[in-house]
Amino acid sequence: QVQLVESGGGLVQAGDSLRLSCAASGSTFSIYVMGWFRQAPGKEREFVASVSSTGSTKAYADSVKGSFTISRDNAKNKVYLQMNEQNPEVTAVYYCTARIITSADYAYWGQGTQFTVSS
Repeated sequence: QVQLVESGGGLVQAGDSLRLSCAASGSTFSIYVMGWFRQAPGKEREFVASVSSTGSTKAYADSVKGSFTISRDNAKNKVYLQMNEQNPEVTAVYYCTARIITSADYAYWGQGTQFTVSS
């Protein structure tokens, strides 16, 4: 079973960039598809991005294409979410998540990290 811990959230000004990190432990990192979800105030949790176990395949929500980049480093057991030139609409709690490559369900979740963009 994998444990996930996010870091890197905080408060930035509109137009700034930030990178979130997620450290995984407790299991073989390379067997997991990794993803990021977010939940804004008053809204449901939504998919943001995912990356395959090898890092070769990535998927993004339409709303973040072109401004977010997901990546992973299997040697360091980490996954990242680079968020460029952000606006207040992306303010949310961001969650790192993982699913075993043979499963369709994200079964493992971090505690979340708050990312706030001020105007």
